[in-house]
Amino acid sequence: MKYFIGIDGGGSKTKCVLCDENLNIIYSTQSGPSNFLTIGTETVSNIVLELIKSSCENQKILPNKLSAIVLGTTGAGRESDAQKLESAICQLAKIQQIDLNNFKVVSDARIALEGAFSGNPGSILISGTGSIMFGKDKNGNIHRVGGLGRLIGDEGSGLTIGKKGLIIAAKFFDGREQESLLVKLIEENFNISDQSTLITKVYNNELNIQDVAPLVIKAASDGDELCKNILDEETNELLLHILAMIKHLNNEEMKIVFIGGIIANENLFSKMLKEKIQTYLPKVKIQNADYPPEIGAVIVARQFLEKL
Repeated sequence: MKYFIGIDGGGSKTKCVLCDENLNIIYSTQSGPSNFLTIGTETVSNIVLELIKSSCENQKILPNKLSAIVLGTTGAGRESDAQKLESAICQLAKIQQIDLNNFKVVSDARIALEGAFSGNPGSILISGTGSIMFGKDKNGNIHRVGGLGRLIGDEGSGLTIGKKGLIIAAKFFDGREQESLLVKLIEENFNISDQSTLITKVYNNELNIQDVAPLVIKAASDGDELCKNILDEETNELLLHILAMIKHLNNEEMKIVFIGGIIANENLFSKMLKEKIQTYLPKVKIQNADYPPEIGAVIVARQFLEKL
């Protein structure tokens, strides 16, 4: 019997599963955040190794008896960053005399993609704080669309929707925009009722811009035309992501899974996007994920072992 560990490292918690070769979960546990770009490689290395040790001790399996271990984590989208964390964890494992066989760090998007389609072709559209799309073609090649970050990207995300909402408020406060239900919601939720307070909270980082997005969606749901326009613009942007991915995968009949709080939950924004897909891209099929990301990490671990 072969054993694998899959780890899903996020900004708030880290999930770990010990599975057999058939993806049956033998043991699962979790710990704190593991975004090494914000809390450092040393902290994350300790968290990951503790999860591995806990899993092995619970099932009385030596770490060197594991066939492969894969960590998919926030911040590992670039190969250089992934290798930096991978090296740090392996180095700490040697210091602690833990023998890790076939350990690999990949991006959190990669394990989400593999889990969503059980390792088969498909695509995931992520829209939470930011936005990005990943797809896997019939030849196993991975393609990426978007994900250029808050300065030059993140179309169709909570950050962009929130930013556009705050622009409406800013313009209203100095007389450049008509009154909007959104302005009232911003005042009620963030105690912002004038331009000066808005500037202070935004530029002193006292306000998470993406937290305004649910208010934009609520205002649009209640009939606010300005907010409806924002949702129309941003769903169009995500539609462009999908169109680009269709070209990359070279297959009009594409399967897609929605990930992230902005589109994975039932709200007006996700409803508008689904309706546009059904209207303009009828061969794109929206489905639920086959497995969660931590199982996706196990699937990547199996793939990793096969290539050795």
